[in-house]
Amino acid sequence: MDKRRAKEIAVSPNMINVTYNGEPIYIQSVNEQNETANIHPLGQHDKQQEVSVTSLKED
Repeated sequence: MDKRRAKEIAVSPNMINVTYNGEPIYIQSVNEQNETANIHPLGQHDKQQEVSVTSLKED
């Protein structure tokens, strides 16, 4: 995924299916300069991590 699309998904009011390593995730925010996203698995807000936007897949 590219950073532009990741940012669109992060601000979208609709739930868009995105996975990281095959696991459904929620994109909280996108750092355009570093091309990273702050994510967490669905329903697991305490497991936040920062990953490269290129490692995210839209279903």
